Amino acid sequence: MSMNMDFEKKLAIPMEVKEMYPISAKVEQTVEKKIAEMKKIFSGEDSRFLLIIGPCSADREDSVMDYVSRLVPVQEKVKDKIMIVPRIYTNKPRTTGSGYKGMLHQPDPNAKPNLFEGITAIRQLHMRAVSETGFVCADEMLYPGNSKYLDDIIGYIAIGARSVENQEHRLTASGIDVPVGMKNPTSGDIEVMMNAITAAQGSHHFIYRGWQAHSQGNPYAHAILRGYVNKHGNSLPNYHYEDLEFVNERYLASGLKNPSVIVDCNHANSGKKFIEQIRIAKEIVTSRDYNPDIKKLVKGLMIESYIEDGCQKTGEIYGKSITDPCLGWEKTEKLIYELADRL
Repeated sequence: MSMNMDFEKKLAIPMEVKEMYPISAKVEQTVEKKIAEMKKIFSGEDSRFLLIIGPCSADREDSVMDYVSRLVPVQEKVKDKIMIVPRIYTNKPRTTGSGYKGMLHQPDPNAKPNLFEGITAIRQLHMRAVSETGFVCADEMLYPGNSKYLDDIIGYIAIGARSVENQEHRLTASGIDVPVGMKNPTSGDIEVMMNAITAAQGSHHFIYRGWQAHSQGNPYAHAILRGYVNKHGNSLPNYHYEDLEFVNERYLASGLKNPSVIVDCNHANSGKKFIEQIRIAKEIVTSRDYNPDIKKLVKGLMIESYIEDGCQKTGEIYGKSITDPCLGWEKTEKLIYELADRL
């Protein structure tokens, strides 16, 4: 059987890329320290609230670094209440497969895809973020086999709504030593998400990058609620008090380790109305205040935020999303301080 694809270029393996772009001892220490702090939040040993916040997609290095740098003084002011984990999402799943697939594919959004340049660009961006700001960042696992390119500098991984049912994503998550969030699928089926967490927390034998691998299980795999879409294509939320109560009951019945939920305030929860993220974030805090079980369960929020409000088709406006609409910087900064006051 012939294949309907051209094999254009053999890409460097992760070890080679790490040798080209090695991390310093200081960066290594920062990464270890921040991951340990995050794990304590998920285990309940640290009561701080997690805020995974940043652009829908990391489209260009200059504006992403500008954004992450702006978070530094904000983090200092809220450090007793909130741990900020910037989103540097370098590969993007697309609903129909078309459109900009992130910096991994196109380090220059206006140029043709170049995967090797993409791999080195995303590694350098994550390295810059750690070394220049002290933040250890979050990214999405779109291609499980690519995790090794970033596994020494990344602090948090999300598995998207379209990937969460995939066996390879689940088993790879079980072999990762950082918190991994499993989103509910686009259909909203909570059982699918719980099954994904169960798989990720378990130990498995599987094929990974041409090797027979044995994972140890990831006790910090957890739920991300991002809303869902019904059969008519309408966005419906799953962040309300009753939704959180339901997920808490499912967690208690499951026997899973470290029951934890991160609420994604955008996507189907906001119907992609980015401004609604402010109201949704505040409602989550109110639900936590009302019920100690929900307070214990909901460990943080995911917010899509950038320098400018909204989104654009092309990258003409600096710091404005070229994928989903994001909350601008002024509104973001105000929201973080308001959340800290209420936590």
